[in-house]
Amino acid sequence: MKWEVLHRTRYNYATPVRDSFNDVRLQPMPIPEQTVESYLLKVIPAVRLTHSKDFYSNWIQHFEISEPHSHLLIEASSRVSTHWPAPLPDAPLCPFELMQGAPNIERCFDYLLDSRFIEQSPTAWKLALDATVGIEDAWQCALALMRFVNGFLKYESFSTHVHTHMTELLTDRRGVCQDFAHLMIGLCRALKIPARYVSGYLATEAASATHAWMEVFVPGHGWRGLDPTHNCQVGETYIKIGNGRDYGDVPPISGNYRGTRDRQMQVEVRITPVH
Repeated sequence: MKWEVLHRTRYNYATPVRDSFNDVRLQPMPIPEQTVESYLLKVIPAVRLTHSKDFYSNWIQHFEISEPHSHLLIEASSRVSTHWPAPLPDAPLCPFELMQGAPNIERCFDYLLDSRFIEQSPTAWKLALDATVGIEDAWQCALALMRFVNGFLKYESFSTHVHTHMTELLTDRRGVCQDFAHLMIGLCRALKIPARYVSGYLATEAASATHAWMEVFVPGHGWRGLDPTHNCQVGETYIKIGNGRDYGDVPPISGNYRGTRDRQMQVEVRITPVH
């Protein structure tokens, strides 16, 4: 499928701010599962953009505004064709013995450790074992954990924030897509299944929005996307922006500035199919 994506973020400051330094991660990844036909980033006030890739191959646009300004507009326009592979069957595909060499493949080692928002606590380890009892295949374990997380957490808008840690979810049992992804990643890592966080977009009939899901590494099949929020494998309505150990590696916009904390932020996302 082919999609046009418009992602617009506006900041309005109560009083002028200055020395604004920003990193933008809104450029879809050029990967086998999707083709990026075009990408344009517009910033107002007008600035000079620099482009680079981080350790996890995510594109970053950096800009600085030293002059005082009361407003900031960041608008990313993309056109992407998605062609994700067919879902894998719920069948034995990867005995755990095959996972022994995974840390040396595809930088999997980073995706087996604790990270800023994910911790392999004894509670998480026990939950993962209970959710996968009797299953000896890593892929089937990942699917079982997806089903578990989908039922364990209640989706509730504004119940958490971008800095919510996975351990808080074990108590509150509610969150948004980012939290579903974090919890599932933590449970996978507790069982020594390489798992990474994915930032992107999801186009549905009801709405178009930024979205978060996760990927597990399956030897012989590569990284496979799983969406615990919707309890499904990733398909053609998903557009991938970036991946990392957790949200801390791929925030859409990050930065700092000098001036007031009194500001308003408005985010608009429009995803349109191209026929």
